[in-house]
Amino acid sequence: MFPGVGTIVNVLTVLVGATIGVLAGHRLHQRTRDVVTDALGLVTLLIAASAAVAVSDRALTDAVGDSAPTLIVLASLALGGIVGSVLRIEDRLEGLGGWLQGRLRRRVAAGAADQEVPAERQRFIEGFVSSSLVFCVGPLTVLGSINDGLGNGADQLFLKSALDGFAAIAFAASLGWGVAASAVAVLVVQGSLTVVGALLGQVLPPAEVAALSATGGLMLVGVALRLLRIRQVPVGDLLPGLVVAPALTAVIALLR
Repeated sequence: MFPGVGTIVNVLTVLVGATIGVLAGHRLHQRTRDVVTDALGLVTLLIAASAAVAVSDRALTDAVGDSAPTLIVLASLALGGIVGSVLRIEDRLEGLGGWLQGRLRRRVAAGAADQEVPAERQRFIEGFVSSSLVFCVGPLTVLGSINDGLGNGADQLFLKSALDGFAAIAFAASLGWGVAASAVAVLVVQGSLTVVGALLGQVLPPAEVAALSATGGLMLVGVALRLLRIRQVPVGDLLPGLVVAPALTAVIALLR
């Protein structure tokens, strides 16, 4: 499959989910949604395991030795987590969503001072903004898109597509067709990150790509724990580890 297919599938699932949500989403029982989310959490663990096995990739062990890869992943998560928590990346991502939503609401309210904004238009805007933030602001967006661009496959984005499809049903059931419009935001954001991944794949040696993949695989375990409602791991704070992993690999390979 070609790089970018994950984003295309994601856009399609958002459109299909929004359509189902508008037409019949209110009939989907909450218990059914919870069961599906649990199933997706278990599948996330499987995908995480398949990505994490890159820790034993031959290119990586040849470059840094047999015992170093696990330590590189550990150090990447630890250092990345420290940097991310100091910068409060998780909180800032959530804050960004709240800021954008609040700003748009103020703009709509300001327009209503001169002329009344139709309720349907306001509902459309609310659906577009809320769903765009849910679909585009998250660690799986970054991890999946970059891995797709690197040529590691689109499994992570396929998983995200399934999640977003069910979320789109729930959103569209109450917020209408504005949720379908968020597919444009998904295309722009994930498409851009996929291009970044493709560029990295052309620059980074195979050993550094393997270290990045293994580190990202363990971050996916955090996503799975959140889906399974076991623990709210602040995966957003761990994202700097994706930068630390290839950098550490390059340093150790150079010193070896």
